[in-house]
Amino acid sequence: MHHFDDLDRRMLAVLRQDGRAPLSKLAAILGVSRGTVQMRLERLLGSGAVLGFTVRVRQDHEDGAIQAVMMIEVTGKSTTAIIQKLRGLPELHALHTTNGTWDLVAEIRASNLREFDRVLRDVRAIDGILNSETSILLSSV
Repeated sequence: MHHFDDLDRRMLAVLRQDGRAPLSKLAAILGVSRGTVQMRLERLLGSGAVLGFTVRVRQDHEDGAIQAVMMIEVTGKSTTAIIQKLRGLPELHALHTTNGTWDLVAEIRASNLREFDRVLRDVRAIDGILNSETSILLSSV
């Protein structure tokens, strides 16, 4: 578990607003050197406290996009390795551990059916994934 100090919390707050802010801008906003920002960011990424950076797209710009939820069952003690591999797939919007029948729940977003089909194949090809069940989300009610 990573313990955030005040600088970590302030840096994360700035990154939530602008995940693409250059190091020099982060340094200026936070009142620290660029080297300090780079070191802190590398530590947050290395510890897993920050998983990566993403671009948020307004919902109405995603017309035709496919959203789905995939339930995943993994073998024995392979969960950590599988999570690392799944994090590398840009179409996985979120990944959750869970109790119950399934070990992981992945939120998938793909721009079309061909891309969606490829993502399903990529996930199922990961060594250690025993079973999966995917549901396409049709509408929000």
